[in-house]
Order: sequence, then structure tokens, then C-alpha cells
Amino acid sequence: MEFKDLILFEDETLLVVNKPNGLMVEPDRNNHPNLLDFARKYVHSKYNAPYVQHLHRLDRPTSGVVLFTKKRECLNILSNQFAERKVEKIYVAISNQFPSIKEGKLIHWHRKEKKKAKLYTEPVLHAEEAALEYKTENIYNKCFWTIILKTGKYHQIRAQLQFINCSIIGDTEYGSDTLFEDNFIALHAKSLEFTHPVSHESITITAPTSDRFNKIPA
Repeated sequence: MEFKDLILFEDETLLVVNKPNGLMVEPDRNNHPNLLDFARKYVHSKYNAPYVQHLHRLDRPTSGVVLFTKKRECLNILSNQFAERKVEKIYVAISNQFPSIKEGKLIHWHRKEKKKAKLYTEPVLHAEEAALEYKTENIYNKCFWTIILKTGKYHQIRAQLQFINCSIIGDTEYGSDTLFEDNFIALHAKSLEFTHPVSHESITITAPTSDRFNKIPA
């Protein structure tokens, strides 16, 4: 698949793509293929433009919407929307287990410890609040989650679902006993809603799930 096939939306300012599972968003010390390098090559090849930058990240095994800007002067405007929680982020996930309450809100205290998220039920030193809202439904005897992410902490959704014994399918790092595929977990960033930094219009970008994701219940 070529990078252009991943593009969900593009104008003079924005570039929005549907990241596949297994692809990192930004470069790492091991020089793995990553979405930012692909975006830079695409923008340079098509427009001979020198700048493109992502506004947020998704974990390597997670798929879904990633927002870039092609205008350096818009980076802070968009970054502030994320920092001020003005961007609505909706995810979908699948687990084998069901929560005791079909829909509700999860609030924990979150702290990153040795490249993993550690959650607490009460405030502890260096921990920050992690919150999400969710709805679930039973499809093919598996639990399908729709999640509105209220905060954007490290591995937040993965850790919070594990905390209530509903680990995401394939996420062996956070308690799943189901190994689906390498670098693939059943977590997908379905949509982003934000304000365009130039036109000031409200924009919602939705990313379809992959065939692999859709075949998990079979």
C-alpha cells in the first residue's frame, strides 16, 4: 500500500492519514519505518515542500486517524487544541471480556513506569488523572467498545481496560491472553473532531477499520 492510499483528508494546511497497525508514527533509535518519514517524502515529492509535522501519536500496534500540519505557523494553534482538550478523540476496541457496567466513565490516576502505564485508584506522587467515557455492545459474543478519550496519557486506553479486566484483544503487554498478530491490537482511533486553524470550521475526520480488524470476531 502506498502512502497516498492512507490519506483521509488533505488541503493546503492539513494532512490526515489512517495509520496501519504495526507502523510507528515517528522515528525511533532503531530506524523502524514510520509515518512521519513517509509523510515528509510525500509532501516533498508532490509539492517540493519542506515541512510537515504530526500533532499527536498512536501506539505502534494501534491503527487510526493521525493529524499532520503542513504549515509551521499552524503547529502551535493545533497543539493548543490538544492541550486544552478541545479535540474530540473517539476510539473503537474489542475485548473478550465485558465490563460490569455496560456504559460509563473510567477515571484513574496514571503514571508511566518503565515504558508501561501504571494506574491507581487514588492520587499518588507524579500521577495524573486519566479519564475516558465508553459504551459497549455484544457482537458475536465479544465486547465492542466505543470510547471517547478525555485525556491523552501514555497507553491510557490499554491500561484502563486492563484495570477492569477487559484487556484489548492482542494486547499481551496489558493482560490479553489472545495473541492475534504481531504488532496488532484491536484498538483503532476512529475519529478526530477539531477546529481548522485557518478557516476555523469544525472538522471531523473518520478512519475506517481494516479488514484484519473486522475479521477479529470471526
